[in-house]
Amino acid sequence: MPPKVTLEAVRGALAGQRFAFDERTTCIIGRAKDCNLRVPRDDEHRRISRHHCLLDINPPDIRVRDFGSLNGTYVNGKKIGQRAKGQSAEEASGLAFPEHDLKDGDEIKLGPTVFRVSIHVPVCCSNCGMEIPEAEQRASGEGTVQCLCKTCRGRVSTADRPAAVRRTVIEAVRVCTRCGRDVGNEAGTNRQGEYICTACRSDPLALVRQLVQQAGAGDRDLVAIEGYEVVRELGRGGMGAVYLAKHLRSRKHVALKVMLPQVAASEAAVTQFRREIDNTKALRHPNVVRLHDFGSSQGTFFFTLEFCDGGSVTKMMEARGGRLSVDEAGPIILQVLDGLHYAHHAPIPHVRLNDGSTQPGRGLVHRDLKPQNMFLRRSREGRIAKVGDYGLAKAFDAAGLSGQTCTGTVAGTPYFMPRQQVRNFRYAKPEVDVWAAAASFYYMVTGCAPRDFMQGKDPWQTVLQTDPAPIRQRDPAIPKRLAAVIDEALVDNPEIRFKSAAALKHALEGAL
Repeated sequence: MPPKVTLEAVRGALAGQRFAFDERTTCIIGRAKDCNLRVPRDDEHRRISRHHCLLDINPPDIRVRDFGSLNGTYVNGKKIGQRAKGQSAEEASGLAFPEHDLKDGDEIKLGPTVFRVSIHVPVCCSNCGMEIPEAEQRASGEGTVQCLCKTCRGRVSTADRPAAVRRTVIEAVRVCTRCGRDVGNEAGTNRQGEYICTACRSDPLALVRQLVQQAGAGDRDLVAIEGYEVVRELGRGGMGAVYLAKHLRSRKHVALKVMLPQVAASEAAVTQFRREIDNTKALRHPNVVRLHDFGSSQGTFFFTLEFCDGGSVTKMMEARGGRLSVDEAGPIILQVLDGLHYAHHAPIPHVRLNDGSTQPGRGLVHRDLKPQNMFLRRSREGRIAKVGDYGLAKAFDAAGLSGQTCTGTVAGTPYFMPRQQVRNFRYAKPEVDVWAAAASFYYMVTGCAPRDFMQGKDPWQTVLQTDPAPIRQRDPAIPKRLAAVIDEALVDNPEIRFKSAAALKHALEGAL
């Protein structure tokens, strides 16, 4: 059983109901219809705002943020956020209230409703990996939880048993898997698995070079990068970096991407992530960046990807002074939509069912589309646009490997995210990619995001409570027919207008 966070309503109209979360997600509590956890719209709950507070959940971690509610959110009786008297909800949306990490047994109060937080962290056998039932767990003389299951304890010799019993899951993640440094005080070590310390994560080039060296020495876990040398850095982000690498025998270049978990990488999380990446590896289309191979070792994930010598659309915009002409951006976005249409309908190897099993399926949603991961490749026929990082960041986050970054600084501002994804982080219908493609095109030709993200304002509230500005407000020179298509494509309330990449491409072709 994976780690689980449960909210139990212990007071109010929802009393007795339980809401369990065993995957990375976000949850908005309030009275509005679009809230994931909705309280009744009646007189008893009038003290609860439409969008009252946000839960950022990455089991076993959970944090809460008030959304500038009228009457505040309370954690264990202490108020953590409330808009000022006489301030409107719209004015309060311009304020960013602090986030609070929650612990097992904490209580969250909204008006008359109280939720109690329960956090379950499974204890697994350090020898065979099987979960140890609570009835079998017992404390050793040093006060630690026993980490061998009943079967494995029977196989340990009498002389070795005392030392084996003292091995604990918590102790296993207190040391950096790369440098061996004690990391017991760092965030992210409260779970099983391999952990990379903050210092090692700050120098991904050193990690990559070490991995390549180990691959050359015959490490079978690193066969995907055997025979490569690192040429130079191509880019860096919150979860890792990308390097240009050359295969010594074939002399071919690839993009070597390394992703570094912000938390201890459990076996279950690694398995989930690798299964998702198997799906990405199956994509074969001229407008999708090819994933050649991937692997993981000592808490580090690495990928060899098709190298696009034209760089990203973001780099192209920088070279053009911050924006592209419609004539330049139009062909790029049409090719991107071709790549999306293919991926949304492509056969993929694994689809996970509710019971944990998998079956073949169709379609893969990117969920993180933006100009930064649209890449360009030069050819004799001209510039070829390709969708890159297909699902990597979202699969990494969905597996819980990026920590709690959705509302933090690593994930950045949701410039290219529709309301549906803010309401439910795991929302994964093709239409979110279509909306993001329209938002990216808007950004490419204006240099501005569709919504007004003001400095100091809560970006998540901005998405929930404001609509995109008509594109001709940004640039009156945009042709009216094209502007009408883009504005329609950016409608996301109450639902996204364009449901398929093919439909948006057809509409744009008629307007370009």
